[in-house]
Amino acid sequence: MADQQLVNVSENTGLGKVEIAPEVIEVITGIAASEVDGLYAMRGNFATGVVERFGKKTHSKGVKVELTDNGVAIDLYVVLDYGVSIPQVAQKLQENIRQTLKNMTALDIAEINIHVVGVQMDKEDTEEVNE
Repeated sequence: MADQQLVNVSENTGLGKVEIAPEVIEVITGIAASEVDGLYAMRGNFATGVVERFGKKTHSKGVKVELTDNGVAIDLYVVLDYGVSIPQVAQKLQENIRQTLKNMTALDIAEINIHVVGVQMDKEDTEEVNE
């Protein structure tokens, strides 16, 4: 098993060090994203779908965190509600995620990339009315 990369967030104070696993950043990102209006869902994979069927919520679904030389890069794969302004919702997602991570981890995020992979149509709009 390869060594897991950790993000060092503490300065040398003589008390020890504080490190944050990328999975923690994924969970915080997922929760911050779910707070934004216009977001229908985040795209997961087969494994997250199976886990959720057993009742465990996966907050990191649709989130990919990469530790680069320039800092932390986040990719978020989302499905938005039909009728919302995609650029506005994407910007709100970026702002909310950046602010939440700054408050909770004191990390400066290099980039937050939003990938819109779908639009959810409203069921009421797609139903035919039989009169």
